[in-house]
This record gives sequence, structure tokens and C-alpha cells, in this order.
Amino acid sequence: MSIIRISTPFTVGNARQLRAGDQVLLSGVVWTGRDAAHKKLVALLDAGKPLPMELKDQIIYFVGPCPAPPGRPIGSAGPTTSGRMDAYSPVLIARCGLTGMIGKGNRAPAVVEAMKQFGAVYFGATGGAGALIARCIKSCEVIAFPELGTEAVHKLTVEGFPLVVAIDAQGNSLYH
Repeated sequence: MSIIRISTPFTVGNARQLRAGDQVLLSGVVWTGRDAAHKKLVALLDAGKPLPMELKDQIIYFVGPCPAPPGRPIGSAGPTTSGRMDAYSPVLIARCGLTGMIGKGNRAPAVVEAMKQFGAVYFGATGGAGALIARCIKSCEVIAFPELGTEAVHKLTVEGFPLVVAIDAQGNSLYH
């Protein structure tokens, strides 16, 4: 099996070409967000306010990165359990055009249905490998909700970030 190189922006067309089990190397801009940030993003949408970043054709990484050691842009940056975002992901996919998510663990049926309907994929990152993953992160900048500390929304620039398509835009899943 060959490794597929992808980059952001990551369109619906790009998402629909990938299949569960595909190994990818991702480069470009990736946004971070865990459950507290997702709750705030959906609250902004519900209030009719703009989001602090554009999510159309973008990818969110479910991570709360550790503080950066000297000389590095970020500390350990391993994936968090994605189920905590299941209440929010369908909204961001349907209303914002989010096309990719990165995390660990299975996703709820409502998330998979939104992925199928709107064309998004779920990438699995290797849990327990946060220090190694951090080597693929070239820059890190807080974009929104600094009061959340490491769980704030960050803009990451990544290069050769290793992922596997865990659930594709057709709903095929490595978990089943």
C-alpha cells in the first residue's frame, strides 16, 4: 500500500477520494480543538457570530498540546478521545464545511452520517506517540479562547503528519 500525500485546504472532493485504511501524510494548516473549544465554536454559530477561523475545507485535530520546550514550537501533541466532540462535530461539518477531523477512538453514528452526507473523513492518529507527532508540527499559534490554556484553538502548521483514514466519507470504518 502506498502512502498518500495530502494538504490543506482539504476539499470535499479530496475527502471523497480517500478510503478507510489509507495511510496519509498531511501537510499544511490544521486547527486544534477539544470539547471546551468545540462548545464555544457551536455557541458562536448558534448566536449568529463569526468563528475565529474559517473551517470550510479544513481539518481539526482533537488535541490539547503540552507547552513547548525550549527551541520547539510545541510540546507533546497526542490525540485525545474523539467521542467528546461527537455532540459538536455534525454541526461543524454541516454548517461550516469542515472536511477532516483527527483523533483517536470510534465516532458516533450521527458524526458518521454527517461525514457521509457532506463529505468529510476522520483520521486516526497514534495515541501515545505525542512526542513523535510533535516533530511534524512546524509552528503553533493560539487563535481563540486563550482562557482555555492548552485547550485553546491553535493554528498548527504541519509537515508529513502521519495518519490513517479511520472512517471515510462513505462511512466505511476500521472500527467495524
